[in-house]
Amino acid sequence: MKARRKTTSEERLKIALYAIEHGKNYSATAKKYNVSYQQVYNWVKKYLSKGENGLKDNRGKRIENRDKAELTDAEKAELKLKEAEDRIRRLEAENFMLKKLHEFQRRSIK
Repeated sequence: MKARRKTTSEERLKIALYAIEHGKNYSATAKKYNVSYQQVYNWVKKYLSKGENGLKDNRGKRIENRDKAELTDAEKAELKLKEAEDRIRRLEAENFMLKKLHEFQRRSIK
């Protein structure tokens, strides 16, 4: 198995298009561009299903930092749920602090 090398999304697009143009000959494409057969296969598969956006490397990028236009419906729903959970957490913390403040004020009056 070949050692992995870093590729840009432009390189992945070029490689995927080359493989498609040459009848999905993954072996020849992998040798030509010095990448593994599996990488070429996966890039072609992603390109055919998601287009150019499928070839972007989104590892380590949080959903909320990505462009909203390129999110899938499932990712949009996940983002909306996360935002709602964050809001609930903030409101619960605020409620807790207000209760403590009210209790402190009530005790200091006595």
